[in-house]
Amino acid sequence: MRTDAQQAVRRRRRIGRTGLEVSALSLGTAPLGGLYFDPSDEEATATVDAAWAAGVRYFDTAPHYGHTKAEHRLGNALRRYPRCDYVLSTKVGRRYVPRTMPYDSREGWRNPLPFQAMYDYTRDGILRSFEDSQQRLGMVDIDIVLVHDIGCMTHGESNAHYWAQLTDGGGFGALDELRSCGAVKAVGLGVNESAVILDTMAEFDIDCALLAGRYTLLEQAAIDDLLPACEARGVSILLGGVFNSGILARGVDGDRKFNYGDAPVEVIERVAKLEALCRAHDVPLAAAALQFSYAHPAVATVLTGARSADEVRENVASFERAIPFELWAALRAEGLLDARAPLPEK
Repeated sequence: MRTDAQQAVRRRRRIGRTGLEVSALSLGTAPLGGLYFDPSDEEATATVDAAWAAGVRYFDTAPHYGHTKAEHRLGNALRRYPRCDYVLSTKVGRRYVPRTMPYDSREGWRNPLPFQAMYDYTRDGILRSFEDSQQRLGMVDIDIVLVHDIGCMTHGESNAHYWAQLTDGGGFGALDELRSCGAVKAVGLGVNESAVILDTMAEFDIDCALLAGRYTLLEQAAIDDLLPACEARGVSILLGGVFNSGILARGVDGDRKFNYGDAPVEVIERVAKLEALCRAHDVPLAAAALQFSYAHPAVATVLTGARSADEVRENVASFERAIPFELWAALRAEGLLDARAPLPEK
């Protein structure tokens, strides 16, 4: 018998104008690559199994996660399930070669595999990266391929160089080749900033974009330009980072991380207001964060990372938690939600 949680998680939305449909809640695998904490292989498999048992049917990974570790772990776990029953995405833009330089622990990966990245957004680089991912996953069929971390947030002044690799160097053409020949069903970006998605949409026809943050209880500027543009063009947003690096999951009594760094005072004050209203309506802050982000029609799925099976179950419980409409009304009345933001259904 299917539980209410499974019914919430299994809700489907289509990716762009493709035939792909993804579950409302999905699993991101940076934690399986050892981000800040390295689970064992057995714990990684148990995490995927817990997501599957809850009804999650979309899984995202990347060579970057653990310097290829996450792809190995996810492939090992998913190959035990029918391939036709889930959607899988990975990313291109970094090629991994044997490490020749000491690992910089500031990257945050615990026990990464002994490889180092070479950025390469050219046609050959993207096609080679895709084939490498097929081998690490142990799967030929990958549904979605995403260009990873293009944009000024990652590359700074070097971004023009890498952008030229996508445009003049045939990178976008490689994506079109993969989609046209049926090697993948959808193509897009996996980024941390809205502007580069808009730039790409002006240059190339993408189906989706995995966006970390930028549309959360703390950040809603995407409603000004990105989300309307995506709706108009039929581009789906795969939304990650809905906890803004953790502060919307653990609140002000947690480690106060916001967008990969320490939360500034104004963010802490805003979170305190959010927490107070959630507490008054007996709703966990994490539940409000997950459900608010999914309410926008441009968002096809909400990606959450998990280091363990227990964390998966916590995210599922938050996603299916009943939330009174009065909370959303109170958040809007206090100016904590943009007046144009769609609210979760009653």
